[in-house]
Amino acid sequence: MKKILFLLSVVSFVYFLSGCESSQKLATGSEDEIYVVADSAEYEEVKLALQTAFEIEINTPQPEKLFTLKRVSANRIDKIKNKKNILIVAPLNSGSYTSQYINSIIDKDVKKKLEADSNYILMKYNLWAKNQLVTILTAPTMQELEFKILQNKDNLLYAYQKESDKRLKESLYAPAYERKAIEGKLLRDYGWIIYVQADFKLAVNDSVGRFVWFRRSVGGEMERWIFVHWIDNGSPAYLCADSVKAIRNRMTKKYYRTSDDSAYVVIADTFYTTTEVNFNNHFALFTQGLWDLNIKGMGGPFINYLFYDENSKRVYMLDGSIYAPKFYKRNLIQQVDIILKSFYTKSELSKERYNDLINEIDDSIKY
Repeated sequence: MKKILFLLSVVSFVYFLSGCESSQKLATGSEDEIYVVADSAEYEEVKLALQTAFEIEINTPQPEKLFTLKRVSANRIDKIKNKKNILIVAPLNSGSYTSQYINSIIDKDVKKKLEADSNYILMKYNLWAKNQLVTILTAPTMQELEFKILQNKDNLLYAYQKESDKRLKESLYAPAYERKAIEGKLLRDYGWIIYVQADFKLAVNDSVGRFVWFRRSVGGEMERWIFVHWIDNGSPAYLCADSVKAIRNRMTKKYYRTSDDSAYVVIADTFYTTTEVNFNNHFALFTQGLWDLNIKGMGGPFINYLFYDENSKRVYMLDGSIYAPKFYKRNLIQQVDIILKSFYTKSELSKERYNDLINEIDDSIKY
């Protein structure tokens, strides 16, 4: 999904400051749930607009939603103050319980701003819990509120995705479970790094083919595969949708093969999209799709980044795949995406980080 610049206004809630204490507990709940505080009748009027903004479907290959909305009444807000994702939604002066609640927590200046600026949205991070995002969506009338949601749907989705990624990154990037020895070896030998969790196995390390493959839960019911491939003396001309398909299919035909070597992974023809994104300050192509065996029989979702690095004159392809036929895969895809975003080239690392990883190398260990 295309990432876009987040331009919404971020302000403090004047009457909420007492809720932001250093001793806050971590927000709880599922990453893909958003609690919507709204009166039932008003919620029905903006429900479709909210679903359009947040309940985006992805195919894994089963349809799954990026977020699921769960409505709660304003008089039950204390019950969900510890949740990760919260929306408070009502027209500004409808007289409903939620509208009255909104008016009780904003000051006169903020209210004037809401009445004057149709795109003004209030967001508060770490309001009642750590790593929480609370947004007030309001406008003078119901019609204007619905339009505001639709007008800002991409930015709203991006804000909640970004906060979710931040939370997940903090939970995944645990130094105690980081395999620095492998990271240092890759940095020394190839000039790049990607975060390697303790439970990922280095399945292929092919310097000639310029291909490195990590696997998790090999032979299990919830496998995750990550590969890094690079092309030396590359060019930005590689950055096109046809290149993504051609390069990935070439790599998976060579390396992603069944144990008896009778079949290999290919990109499925359905649910395949490529968009332009910013990947760690590189212009990149982001591809989402489904993989399959050339003889069918198994498959799953994948995500892929293709970009050109000016410093090294290389084209990099970073790819994450999921094989978990019995499980919900939306969160697994997000986890893989967070790991892919840990990729950096040597020139992008601080001297301290570089030396730290190089000092962890132990060539006597078989990875």
